[in-house]
Amino acid sequence: MDSAFIIEKSVFIVIIFAITMVMAMYSTWAERKVAAFLQDRVGPNRAGWGGLLQPLADGMKLFAKEEFEPDTKNKFLFFVGPAVAMSTALMTSAVIPWGDRLEIFGRTVILQATDIDVSLLYIFGVVSVGVYGIMIGGWASNNKFSLMGAVRAASQMVSYEVAMGLSIIALVMMTGTLSLKEVSLQQQGMNWNVFYQPVGFLIFLICAFAETNRTPFDLAECESELIGGYHTEYSSMKMGFYLFAEYANMFISSTILAVLYFGGYNYPGMHWMVENVGVNAANIIGIGVLFIKICAFIFFYMWVRWTIPRFRYDQLMNLGWKILIPLSIINIIITGICILAFK
Repeated sequence: MDSAFIIEKSVFIVIIFAITMVMAMYSTWAERKVAAFLQDRVGPNRAGWGGLLQPLADGMKLFAKEEFEPDTKNKFLFFVGPAVAMSTALMTSAVIPWGDRLEIFGRTVILQATDIDVSLLYIFGVVSVGVYGIMIGGWASNNKFSLMGAVRAASQMVSYEVAMGLSIIALVMMTGTLSLKEVSLQQQGMNWNVFYQPVGFLIFLICAFAETNRTPFDLAECESELIGGYHTEYSSMKMGFYLFAEYANMFISSTILAVLYFGGYNYPGMHWMVENVGVNAANIIGIGVLFIKICAFIFFYMWVRWTIPRFRYDQLMNLGWKILIPLSIINIIITGICILAFK
């Protein structure tokens, strides 16, 4: 493995991490603007033009705030919780294809940190570790409300991960691969998987809301019952890591939805663009198309948050175990029948 390849991949990974952090930061600004629009308010408009510097001001405020540590015997775990939540939110971006390729200084740069044959399994493995960050933080806080929020989050995420995994099985049966790169290549043009797996997409979308603790599934930090939930005892940037992890997860889940079901970076006429305009121009447009799809999903997350009230906890668990899981199994059976009948 030559040093140029290692430098190329290292730079690409740093760029992806930076983009993820910037998207997470400005998702907080977009959340406030969307909420203001839906509620007929103005939203942030003081720091910078249109409030564009508000995320930077919030970050500086979090860094400058006084650190508070509860009287707990598990100070190490109290610090580890936010780190685990933030790390797992960033690690999932490693296997996502952000585009096809670029020709730079005579080298072909693949717009993916690494392409492994089991990308989907890697994502589910990393996402399942994320629950430990929440659980450890809630338990180490020495606060019963934090612990209750962590238990809610853990049970919720485990419940919906089952349905999410089952919804992906039907997609894997249809595509025949666990590689996100291969899934993207199979959706060239408008041959999107959402047209073949609409039920699987709907289940995956609902589970993504639950995985990211977004309304109507934000029972883990339900302020009317649990104050601030699992991060009640956190302050300064440790709390900021938990909040950033939620928005980073929202960005990554939107990316995965776009790649799995909406063609990723593919768009109609991309092959023609490569042949007639050039590889770089065609693939830069592809990157832009992917981010348009991502932003559309992020807006949908925010629209739902400020439109639909949260479920009760029993409704949340009933939806996961009694509706989504059986529906996922039925979808697998129907997909299998269709594959046998039409292939």
